[in-house]
Amino acid sequence: MKKAALVIVLVASLGYAFMPKGVVGKMFPYLQGENYNGKKVNLPNDTKGKYTLLGMAFSNKAEDDLKTWINPVYNKFILKVDRSKADVFDAGVDHDVNLYFIPMFTGLNQLTSKSSKENIKKNTDKQMYDYLLFYEGDKTYKDELDFEKKDIPYFFVLDKTGKIAYATSGKYDDSKMEAILDVVEENN
Repeated sequence: MKKAALVIVLVASLGYAFMPKGVVGKMFPYLQGENYNGKKVNLPNDTKGKYTLLGMAFSNKAEDDLKTWINPVYNKFILKVDRSKADVFDAGVDHDVNLYFIPMFTGLNQLTSKSSKENIKKNTDKQMYDYLLFYEGDKTYKDELDFEKKDIPYFFVLDKTGKIAYATSGKYDDSKMEAILDVVEENN
């Protein structure tokens, strides 16, 4: 029994090993991106008044892990369910949030940004274009957002004022989604 409890504690702690520490409660730093439809978005200014979910990736490996978030988050927060045809399990709360997935091209990655952007666009469903922001710049955001590793994605929930209400990292899992739902539903 003690061994089982130890395994559970170890597995749970691995999920939190690379969580951005100390950013919850701070304003999200200014970041300008352009979505794949050509619209510029200034974070957090353009998202104030709604909760905002942000997934950020700084490398190809991080981008692969960030992709594990796309369907569950899109389906939970963006996809509109026809309530007249939904069963009891689909009849959840409709959430009015902003959502952006942001591939970050900084430093040497900027050299490949144009071809990478075109490749991402080519391999992405057009209905997702509004939710993909392309960032290219010198600012790495490492210190402001407490990034520990560049090869994992980071996910942030901003409150209606642009403050970070929740932060996590790594691949998608149900417990992270539950924590995000708790923050959004508790305050929305």
